[in-house]
Amino acid sequence: MKKDNTVRKSSGVKTRASGRLTIGLDLGDRSSRYCILDAQGEVLSEGSVATTKKGLAEVFASKPRSRIALEVGTHSPWVSRYLADLGHEVIVANARRVRLITDSSRKDDRLDAKTLGRLARIDPELLSPIRHRSEQAQADLMVIRARAALVEARTMLVNSARGLTKSYGERLPSCGTGQVGENLAEPLSAPLQGALKPLLATVESLSERIREYDGQIEQTGKQRYPETDLLKQVHGVGTLTALTYVLTVEDPHRFRRSRDARRLLRIAAQAERVWRQPTAITDHQGRRCVRAKAASAVRASHSGSLWTGQ
Repeated sequence: MKKDNTVRKSSGVKTRASGRLTIGLDLGDRSSRYCILDAQGEVLSEGSVATTKKGLAEVFASKPRSRIALEVGTHSPWVSRYLADLGHEVIVANARRVRLITDSSRKDDRLDAKTLGRLARIDPELLSPIRHRSEQAQADLMVIRARAALVEARTMLVNSARGLTKSYGERLPSCGTGQVGENLAEPLSAPLQGALKPLLATVESLSERIREYDGQIEQTGKQRYPETDLLKQVHGVGTLTALTYVLTVEDPHRFRRSRDARRLLRIAAQAERVWRQPTAITDHQGRRCVRAKAASAVRASHSGSLWTGQ
């Protein structure tokens, strides 16, 4: 990808940094903008780079150890890990708490990259930095979220089947969502059977895939996260709830008190309501939210974390 680099070369400004470099990186889906500052805050170069490992390596692999600031987003987990592997100090900014970016009337990637760089050079705490979970934890949580997507799709299909049946003056027999299958259409009239059997067969297939995910989640909890056994001592908390909580918190030692962990869960629940993102995972019946159960587990722990003994 061609980079539209801009390098400042004036008689009053040195083109080489006399100290550590600070880089602001505004991530985009296809390409990202960067701004490199020297120790005095002067712009050394600006440009764009493909948001791929190859593109990032071309620009940043040859740079001396630098401080790189980027905003949290879809690509920030893997980009931050990759840049750290290249030897850089990486700061992931919570953009919602950086008013210079969120409240700016000029939405410009080039300007955002420069702002990130300047704030990181002055004081990284101005960026309200967050810490991404590890690559393994992200992969394990991805399994839970993929299962949640299947549960949501299955619920939608079952509701559609029941609604279509009612509109024809008939009803599907009552049963749990996990028991819905092609044979449920047998008591219906011929036209409805022809319309709904493929749909119900798809629901049955989704239930099989969900059960496979359940087995995988159970195995993951036993092999990599033995602390889930302690959380499951709380009434109503199973492996899915316990593992979701453990992967969300990841490092319990970053919380001084258990109420701080509860606050994290409340923030996640609020984000889901506002942005409608799948941060909450429903159980088999879809009746309760996993994060609500996890919050109950934290409350049940009274004064400390269930698996740290604090």
